Amino acid sequence: MDLGEQHIQEVPAFNQIVAQPRVKRFLTSAVASGRISHAYLFVGAPGAGKTLAAQALAQSLVCPHGGDAHCDDCIRVAHRTHPDVHWYSPAGVSDYLAGQIRELIDDVQLTPVRAKSKVYIIQRADMLHGTSANALLKTIEEPPAGVVFILIARTLDNVLPTIVSRCQTVPFSVLSPQTGARAIELACGIDDYRAQIALAITGTPQQAEQYLLSAARQEIRTQVIRAFSELAHADSWDILQAAQRIAHAISPQKKSKKKVDEAKLSEEEQQEAAIVEQYLSKKAQSELEAIKKREATSKDRSGMIEALAAAKSLLRDVLMYCEHVDVAPINIDHSDVIQRIGATTTITGVICALEAVDVAIADINHNVTPQLALEVMLLSAKEAL
Repeated sequence: MDLGEQHIQEVPAFNQIVAQPRVKRFLTSAVASGRISHAYLFVGAPGAGKTLAAQALAQSLVCPHGGDAHCDDCIRVAHRTHPDVHWYSPAGVSDYLAGQIRELIDDVQLTPVRAKSKVYIIQRADMLHGTSANALLKTIEEPPAGVVFILIARTLDNVLPTIVSRCQTVPFSVLSPQTGARAIELACGIDDYRAQIALAITGTPQQAEQYLLSAARQEIRTQVIRAFSELAHADSWDILQAAQRIAHAISPQKKSKKKVDEAKLSEEEQQEAAIVEQYLSKKAQSELEAIKKREATSKDRSGMIEALAAAKSLLRDVLMYCEHVDVAPINIDHSDVIQRIGATTTITGVICALEAVDVAIADINHNVTPQLALEVMLLSAKEAL
């Protein structure tokens, strides 16, 4: 895939691919020369930039200006609202549902709505198995003219070999923390330490960029650090209150389980409720309500995982301080908290606190109530530190 240093015409959309220069050169050359494959398989670790590269390639294919990254078509692709760029992710717990693949295959036969090409981005292609994978094989092998598939997977090992053989594989290298932080700095125009904090909490440059755009998500970290800074002198009640503040930062507008009086709903919410009641059956309304509850639960869990990641980042800084490692802390904006905790604890205590955070993360992933897992973690961390 190495194209050397030959000069090729730039595609502005590919400037988003900051941390994968070989991938950028490869895709730029393919678009500039018109040698677009009917199917690509982007392979690499989480955070390597595969989804962003898929978005950029889709922009270059449906944009009337060749991927200028600024026109209406490119903006629609970025917002995932372009009618000719279709995003798929597994609807099942461990697999794509057969109905999803049938829908995709039927849609492939339709002509594009506003572009000359149609793009299908299939995330977690390693979760395509059995009936779903076999149904897709023929379509990937011989799609209609102008249709391009972009499959995204973590490794080739879990992707069906027959699917791999029908795609052009594009490997993404693993990013070092320094490279990831640098990519965030360039994308967001921020200071180095803020990029490192965002990357430590979210794990990937793309998620870090979204994190830095959200004051609410950053407030979660603020509350976590406050909780740890007060931990030494906190009793059980104080710890429960701290956990409640963190939970509130994660879901500041969480509604009561009681039915909200219609008069208190906003005009937009009233209109939405009226449309739902008028056009959806009782069964469909129940299913919609269940979907909303699942989405709210998922948001609470992901928010709590971020809170625990912030705690882990802080404790790692404390551990480095206790071990007298001459490295700048990630949470350099709270060096005073790091030093204060480090001055009154031991290396063993910090390691035990870190283990408590790992236990909380595992508990949440096994469906333990997020706030309960947080409360237990804080109580355990206090005892350890």
